[in-house]
Amino acid sequence: MRAYFYILAGITSALIGWNIGQIFLTDLGVLKQFPEVVLFPCIASSLAIGMVLTEVLISSPTRPKLSLQIAVIPVMIAMGFGILSGLVTGGISQIVLLPQIRFDTRILRIVCWLLIGSSIGLAEGITWRWHSIEAGDRKRYRKRLLTSLTGSIIASLSAALIFEILRQIGAFPPAFKGIEDPVGFSILGMLLGFVFSISTSPSYMAALRAGAGFEYTGPKYEDFDPNANTNSKSYPGIDTSQLKFVSDSEADEIEEGLSIQLPTQGKIRIGSSEKANIRIPGLPLHAADLEIKTREAVLVPNPKFYHTIEVNGDRLGSRREIHLRHNYLLTFYPLDQNTSNDEKIYRFVYYNRFLDTQA
Repeated sequence: MRAYFYILAGITSALIGWNIGQIFLTDLGVLKQFPEVVLFPCIASSLAIGMVLTEVLISSPTRPKLSLQIAVIPVMIAMGFGILSGLVTGGISQIVLLPQIRFDTRILRIVCWLLIGSSIGLAEGITWRWHSIEAGDRKRYRKRLLTSLTGSIIASLSAALIFEILRQIGAFPPAFKGIEDPVGFSILGMLLGFVFSISTSPSYMAALRAGAGFEYTGPKYEDFDPNANTNSKSYPGIDTSQLKFVSDSEADEIEEGLSIQLPTQGKIRIGSSEKANIRIPGLPLHAADLEIKTREAVLVPNPKFYHTIEVNGDRLGSRREIHLRHNYLLTFYPLDQNTSNDEKIYRFVYYNRFLDTQA
């Protein structure tokens, strides 16, 4: 389904850009003697906006109004990238097409489409920073930017080669010569959409998002005052050797709204012990384990303390394992507060379809 949306958005964006360019050229008569200078910016900016807007909306499909608000800056940046690359590409085309310069138009077309495609990849990769907290991980951000750029170059090169092959084999009869360019740019949009549907797919299979109980309570002096607490850290935290937050790979304190990136495989121990991977003061030393398997996560309560755990609002009545699903609520109670009326709780939301942490 994700690929269908991207492909449809790519084709639609390319045709919208083409038609806007035709309005400027034919209806308004803007720079009719330099059609590429008008047409390429329209197509490039339309494709860039379409790809960025599609990513924002798909990342939070249930909140379109908020997504559109978030998309304002990314869309403006994408439009700027598209217009700039289109003007550069159009200017190069006009220079190369001068009668004094003999140049193979097929090679020129391939180069122009490569420039347009690479600018769209850059726009998609760079603007990701403004609409996803996941981009706070610098390594992930650089990887995403490189993947988007590489994918867009491959897609634009493939589209240009396919278009030239279709022209060479006579796929466009004389009566349909006028549709060559819109068909060609539709192919470009289709391949860009397909590539972005793959390159922008979420990289993490699972995450725990901190909710109630992890509200910010001020600075923690244990980090710089050794006399503040000589025994253990008194705030909820994670073992940074095994885990990290999506938005900040250096921090160790759990705060409301932060998402803990879970490994693809392994066992995560939850409790108040200093050896716990997810450390929460007040909980049993070992409250439960979270066993992460391939596309599956299982909550394994400590047989002695299963009564301190709730799943989706239901207190556990046995030590049996719980196979977690997307959006499951996990609630942990301090050891000395194990009734349903307790005020102090620590709650996580489990995700196994990691779309966007701001959603």
